[in-house]
Amino acid sequence: MTKYLKTAQLSALEKTNGGIIYLLPDIIIRISTLIPLVFLWKVVMSSGAKVDMTLEQMLTYTVASALLADMLVVKTPASGWLSEGVLLKLYGRPLPVLGQLAALTAGGWMPMLLLFSLPMAFFSPLLGVNLMPASPYFLFSLLLCISLGFAVDFLFACLSIKLRNMNWLIYRIRMAIVSILSGTVIPISLLPFGLAEAMRYQPFASLGGAPLSIFAGAANAGETMTLQIIWNLILWPLALLAFRKSQEGMVSYGG
Repeated sequence: MTKYLKTAQLSALEKTNGGIIYLLPDIIIRISTLIPLVFLWKVVMSSGAKVDMTLEQMLTYTVASALLADMLVVKTPASGWLSEGVLLKLYGRPLPVLGQLAALTAGGWMPMLLLFSLPMAFFSPLLGVNLMPASPYFLFSLLLCISLGFAVDFLFACLSIKLRNMNWLIYRIRMAIVSILSGTVIPISLLPFGLAEAMRYQPFASLGGAPLSIFAGAANAGETMTLQIIWNLILWPLALLAFRKSQEGMVSYGG
C-alpha cells in the first residue's frame, strides 16, 4: 500500500510542477462555468419548470457535480497509452499496471480538490447552496461510482488498443457518451419522453448521477447502490479479461 500511496503522491506533485499558477486557468474556467449554471437553474426553476427535483436539490446536485467532477467520471492515463507511452512505462515498474493507473489517477485528483473543490465548498452558502449530504450512504455510493468508473475507463482503453490509430476519436466519443448518459451534466431524472426510467438502468447511470442523486436526496439509496453493485460485478471481470487480452496488442512508436 505504501508504494501506491507514494505513486499517488508523485502524481499529485507532477500536477503542480509548473507551480499553482499553472492550474489557475483551469480553476477559473471551472468557477466561470459553475456560478452562471447555478443562477441559470435558479431562473429556470423559479419560472415554474416542472422537474422531479426541488430548487434546493438541483443546486446541490449541480455544485456537487462540479466539485467532484474528476471522481464522478474517471479518466486514467491509460487513454494516452500510444501517444504518450503511459502503459508501456508502467510495465517497467514492480507493481501491477492497473494498480499503478488507479494510484496515478487518484493522486492527480488532489490538486484540484484542494485548490478548487475545498474553497468552493466553503463559498457555496453564499450561492444559496447546501452541501450537506441528504444520506450517509452517499460516500458508499461515491466509492462504487469510482470503482465502476475505473472499470469503464479500462474497457475504453482496451478498445483504443484494439483500434490503435483511432485513439483520440474513441476518447472524444467516450467523453461525450459518458458525460450525457452518466447524469453529471443533466440529471437523468430530467430526461423527457419517459427516457429517465429507461436510462437509469444502463451502466453509465451508475457513475456520477448515482452518488449525486443520493447526495441531493433525489433517489432511493438502496435501489441506486444495488444497481451500482450489479454493474461493478458485471463490468470488472470484463475489464480485467479485456485488459489481459489487450496486452499482446500494445505497440509503441518505433516498433
